[in-house]
Amino acid sequence: MNSKILEKLGFDPAYILIGMLVLIIILFIIIIIIMGNIRVRNKQIKRLLSGTNAADFEEIIMKRFAEMDAVKNNSRRLTKEHKEMQELQSSCISKVGLVKYDAFEGMGGSLSFALALLDKNNNGVVINSMHSREGCFNYAKEIIRGEAYVALSDEEKEAIVRARTLEEEIAESNE
Repeated sequence: MNSKILEKLGFDPAYILIGMLVLIIILFIIIIIIMGNIRVRNKQIKRLLSGTNAADFEEIIMKRFAEMDAVKNNSRRLTKEHKEMQELQSSCISKVGLVKYDAFEGMGGSLSFALALLDKNNNGVVINSMHSREGCFNYAKEIIRGEAYVALSDEEKEAIVRARTLEEEIAESNE
């Protein structure tokens, strides 16, 4: 088989045939690999679809959409409740400061105390209980934004400071 074109280009037809034969073998191997992959995928699809039909899929999908709607509604409800709880919590007592002391000379055991009970906005009350030999005297003073509109004893002021700093220490330890 002589070809003038191949002779002008300097190619031997035998090399072209060998090259084409190698290319055919490579393509045949690729086709076998692809057919094996298709067979594996078909088995996977059959396993997935076994015992189900279109109606079953529709029912499954509708159930999932109903579940998603229920989750969305539950999320909205929980978000609303969370906001309500945050508002309620801001008015609850969250800061406590206690100072024990001896109110009168000659009295031991630090039976007197000043107790500060404050909310998130430093509103609340400071309770002072003074213990003496004659009895126990209790005083309550309103605190608004960390300030009292009546005179405070040193122990009461310290109790308020302790209540405030306790919150700051907790915030720092959480960071």
